[in-house]
Amino acid sequence: MSKSNFSNDMKSSPDTSRRRFIGGMAGLAGAGLLSGLAPGSLGSLQASGNALETTSAKLGFIALTDAAPLFVALEKGFFAKHGMTDVEVLKQSSWGTTRDNLVLGSGSGGIDGGHILTSMPYIITQSGLRNDVSINIVARLNLAGQCISVGNEYSDLKVGTDTSQFAKALADKRAGGDEVRAAMTFPGGTHDLWIRYWMAAGGINPDRDIATITVPPAQMVANMRVGSMDTFCVCEPWNMQLINQNIGYTANTTGELWHNHPEKALCLRSDYIEANPNATKALVMAVMEAQMYCEEPENKEEVARICSRRRWIHAPFDDIIDRMKGNFDYGNGRIVEDHPDQMRYWKDQASYPFQSHDLWFLIENQRWGILPKNMDTQALIQKVNREDIWREAAASLGIDSSAIPDSTSRGVETFFDGKKFDPENPQAYLESLEIKV
Repeated sequence: MSKSNFSNDMKSSPDTSRRRFIGGMAGLAGAGLLSGLAPGSLGSLQASGNALETTSAKLGFIALTDAAPLFVALEKGFFAKHGMTDVEVLKQSSWGTTRDNLVLGSGSGGIDGGHILTSMPYIITQSGLRNDVSINIVARLNLAGQCISVGNEYSDLKVGTDTSQFAKALADKRAGGDEVRAAMTFPGGTHDLWIRYWMAAGGINPDRDIATITVPPAQMVANMRVGSMDTFCVCEPWNMQLINQNIGYTANTTGELWHNHPEKALCLRSDYIEANPNATKALVMAVMEAQMYCEEPENKEEVARICSRRRWIHAPFDDIIDRMKGNFDYGNGRIVEDHPDQMRYWKDQASYPFQSHDLWFLIENQRWGILPKNMDTQALIQKVNREDIWREAAASLGIDSSAIPDSTSRGVETFFDGKKFDPENPQAYLESLEIKV
């Protein structure tokens, strides 16, 4: 893939004139308290006079702490501030349900967008479930913050990023006639790819040496309790809940596999964006402000309490608060305070949807045979990734230029096993991986 594919020159993107929104700026006292904002620069579409085509949107979420910006945007009034007074944030029972409701759309009883595994809009758009449906990524919601957990059956191994001894234990268990299973939340989704990468790096073939099963996030702990899996990958609070219930421990937080890796995204149906460009921008601005709010250390306890409520995650505050603050007790004697790989909502350009990151998800889905090897990744990224909307929202909010990426690529990425992903040469990365379909 050539360098021009990840240029920050907005004029080089197809249909740019269609994608442009009318910008607006407005001051708000105290905005400088939020990181990444120039003092007094916080804008709103209401203040700038841009007419909203609608004040409503139905946004889905899964009960995970990386959906916190949506909870906060509603509860702290950021949606309303930007004129989106009729936003509904609706719990989904699984990622499969999220997919189905996105395909339906709000006009048919589904949703307009919401909290999504970064690779899902690509899988939905590529799959052709309905030819008239495509899904766009308009922001990233967070970096890192997922975990891989294992059951207490393997407590003596103190499994971490290295799976070599874990591989032997699984092989011995399988040789004894027992099935071994790894659980993730959606085929081809982020949790699937993290646990596959982790296992494969240690010589475990996730398609041959272990059964990879799909389990909704909120059901992970209960399934581990009854022995349905040996390991799983999911976001919080379910890894911490596993420890608090003395069922297993954390092997690693996924940022240890890839520092500041992209995770969830904010998505919207393409037809919603086309019909409501100003409302779309208002939604993105509200979520960006909520991300800044979630990032501030003094807000972490409040955000954790919001997440714990029945309407959102419905989990004990004690299962949420420590890792929300970045403090990790792995449950195996290892404790890391202010973890360098804690979840980021805004810091380190967490909100910007780098196209190079989307390319990695496509390549990994090709690696495992979930997406076809011969697809045009560049064309698909141009269709799905709407980072232009993010940039327009950032401009209207008055985000300081230092917090806005100069390029749609974050450059070469390095993984815990030494592998490197160069978005200018994704084929070389794919060929360097020993285990693949």
